[in-house]
Amino acid sequence: MPAMFHLLLPAGLLAGTLLLPPLAAAQTATTTAPSDGQHDFDFEIGTWKTQMKVLAEPLSETPDQWLEFDGTSTVRKVWDGRANLLELAADGAGGHHIEGLSLRLYNPKSGQWSLHFSNARVGKLTPPVYGGFTDGHGMFQGEDFLDDGRAVLVRFEILPMAPDVYRFVQSFSADGGRTWEENWIATDTRTSR
Repeated sequence: MPAMFHLLLPAGLLAGTLLLPPLAAAQTATTTAPSDGQHDFDFEIGTWKTQMKVLAEPLSETPDQWLEFDGTSTVRKVWDGRANLLELAADGAGGHHIEGLSLRLYNPKSGQWSLHFSNARVGKLTPPVYGGFTDGHGMFQGEDFLDDGRAVLVRFEILPMAPDVYRFVQSFSADGGRTWEENWIATDTRTSR
């Protein structure tokens, strides 16, 4: 399963890439040198209160059931800001618990970031989503497979809501990007730097 949502579903949801070569469309449209975005995630270094809701069965015929979680995210700078590591711990009703890790790596040649996620229950990194920031808005896309074998596009957005408040939204598309279904929404509020 992509980016963040891999936390709750059985192992094997994430498999690889099928629909598009990573960032092929974005890379071919650019002829100028990439901007230096190696410090784009500096805003996130520190500790955050995290409130999340996760769609129990994304892209299914069943009615939407959202699971809610409260927890903490801690983000540390690595390689002088060219990478960072996020650790997440959150609890929900019914004893649901998430321990996740997100590794974000900056590629100076492409000027883009790759975001990888893992959870403690599965212990392997998901296929990455790729992208960057424009005017504080982060947009990242990639590909994955659901447990039933369907190929999906994955979109992960980072949206500034207020000083020291950010929203993180993950969505899937099973129709090549024509429609998207949100399946992971987290709002983080800074508690310390």
